[in-house]
Amino acid sequence: MAAVTIRNLSEEAYRALKVRAAQHNRSAEAEMRAILEAAVRPEGRLRLGTALSEMSRKIGLTNADVEALEQSRDAHSAEPTRFE
Repeated sequence: MAAVTIRNLSEEAYRALKVRAAQHNRSAEAEMRAILEAAVRPEGRLRLGTALSEMSRKIGLTNADVEALEQSRDAHSAEPTRFE
């Protein structure tokens, strides 16, 4: 896990951070982590797994369908194309 040091933070900002942390019942360090996470990982981001799951539900894809596809796949690798 990475560690970050923040230098030259004003006393006003630090006090405000501590107040905000207290309002959320967490430490100043936990509050900083939450702020940074929210800034770089916004709520509205596309989550690929969730999007694929929703799509499969809409078209009615079931686990049995996926298993059937996996069984029908050829166990051998494809022959490479030759350009001779």
